[in-house]
Amino acid sequence: MPVSLKKGQKVSLTKDNPGLTKVVVGLGWDVNAFDTGGDFDLDAAAFLLADTGKITKSEDFVFYGNLTHPSGSVKHLGDNRTGAGEGDDEQIKVDLSAVPADITKIAFTATIYEAEQRNQNFGQVSNAFIRIYNEETGEEMLRYDLGEDFSIETAAVFGELYKNGSEWKFNAIGSGYQGGLAALCTNFGVELE
Repeated sequence: MPVSLKKGQKVSLTKDNPGLTKVVVGLGWDVNAFDTGGDFDLDAAAFLLADTGKITKSEDFVFYGNLTHPSGSVKHLGDNRTGAGEGDDEQIKVDLSAVPADITKIAFTATIYEAEQRNQNFGQVSNAFIRIYNEETGEEMLRYDLGEDFSIETAAVFGELYKNGSEWKFNAIGSGYQGGLAALCTNFGVELE
């Protein structure tokens, strides 16, 4: 039975699962019934962060334009442009044993592509969730449903995996940002062109 988290709750992934190294982070969402005149394209991303809370090089930002971290530890499985259907809309694989030693956190985010031009925001998105499951067994370990806390935000940090000594833990964050992907990039130290 997966652990269902509340905002701000932290849980250990590896303490009760010794030997766990490969997990899949699934993000999902539904678009509310009203029509904004265009499709919603939400994009998941992972920011591999040092102790400073910032990335150390541009490759530490894994998204639809950079699907695999150079270490091979984080792999984005591709862009879903509609969010149609049940289950995960986008997935990111993480090999905890291959995460570089200087990376202490991996933040998982979602942004709405071209939100300003399309007049879209997270207030129009429902049933958003992040879940983590064991890649080898398929067992869902934890799930965090973001709820309906958002109105005008165009980007959200769903949660983060972080190192605590030799353990990997997960923190359910659920915080929204205005300014879409650019705001997240600025927050995590990605230089924008």
